[in-house]
Amino acid sequence: SNVVDEARRQIQSWLNKPMRVSISDGRVLVGVLLCTDGDQNLILGSCNEYIGSPSEQEEFRVLGLALVPGRH
Repeated sequence: SNVVDEARRQIQSWLNKPMRVSISDGRVLVGVLLCTDGDQNLILGSCNEYIGSPSEQEEFRVLGLALVPGRH
């Protein structure tokens, strides 16, 4: 359908671009969107994890490659 095609085009436009993902437990992941799947899982590359919102003063943890389950 047109809605599915438009959603697919939107996701494709985000591929290989920086993305900020807030997950349900309060963490924020910042990385490059590498791929997604039919279960809404995301793979982020060059990913950093922040507790709360990312800021220059806040500590972060380097994750590298991260899978964000779609349920988050």
